[in-house]
Amino acid sequence: MNPITSYTAKLNDAQAKELEWYLRENQFEPRTVPYARFGGAKRDVNLVFYESGKLVVQGKGTQEFVEFVLEPLILKEAKLGYETELNPALLDPRIGVDESGKGDFFGPLCVAGVYVNAQVLAAWQDKGVRDSKAIGSDKKIADIAKIIRGTPGCVYSVVPIGNEAYNRLYSKMRSVNAILAWGHARVIENLLGQAPKMNPPPLRAISDQFAHSKEVTQKALMSLGRDLELVQRHKAEEDLAVAAASILARDEFVTRLRRLGTEFGIHLAKGASTEVENGAREFIEKHGAKNLGKIAKMHFRTAYRVQGLPEPPKVEWRKPARTQT
Repeated sequence: MNPITSYTAKLNDAQAKELEWYLRENQFEPRTVPYARFGGAKRDVNLVFYESGKLVVQGKGTQEFVEFVLEPLILKEAKLGYETELNPALLDPRIGVDESGKGDFFGPLCVAGVYVNAQVLAAWQDKGVRDSKAIGSDKKIADIAKIIRGTPGCVYSVVPIGNEAYNRLYSKMRSVNAILAWGHARVIENLLGQAPKMNPPPLRAISDQFAHSKEVTQKALMSLGRDLELVQRHKAEEDLAVAAASILARDEFVTRLRRLGTEFGIHLAKGASTEVENGAREFIEKHGAKNLGKIAKMHFRTAYRVQGLPEPPKVEWRKPARTQT
């Protein structure tokens, strides 16, 4: 197994002060990083401690630093290399679900699900499987997606919701979260339809909690999915099954976005930005506003701006009041 080159941990104030003192006493070169309390660099290791309490360690010397400095001197615990012994549930057979394209004006919404077991997880230990947002390039995502799809024992399903279908769903449901819930439920159902390939059977399905209430996705589950425990939590992509799903979803999204650009002879940028607006106006000049829904999510405010239409009033989100029991 290759040594790790990236590591994150949460530090309390006392641990942060101890680490800052260590860096200073051991001649680490200070680093200034936005939103960071302090940082340091030395030879093959770079550290940044953020105001949020998150520590990020990177570089070829990461594993050595974590094993011989961070854990014994700062954290006062040994976890690296013992993760599964400390938390056996990390090896449980399970399904991870994630999506890509939700915040992109152009292109589809793609939802992916991945089944993993202990053997699959062992095969990925040095393959760079992690949250797609932490991977720098589309090519790298495509390379890791190929590894995921080719791993023996791994079962996966990807549900792409093209723009025209997406816009129809939104006009009916009037909620992105409702569409996401349907997509997650559909992927889980597709995977459970391949039950003979999943050995041992999954104990649960894990996804990010994108809606205020967990019941949004729970209610969307289909016949097979209702018999499976659904775990929804924030930062679910920290789970390797969800991270793998995020990679397959992003790879599908990028592939289909590129295909749309080729079909209509125009560069379709990711996200929602000035570049995206300029691309949308160019598309309208070439193909007409009536065809914008073939490549874009029409409920975005961008759609109104590029067509010269008045934008709908912004609705202030308010946290629902707690009900008295």
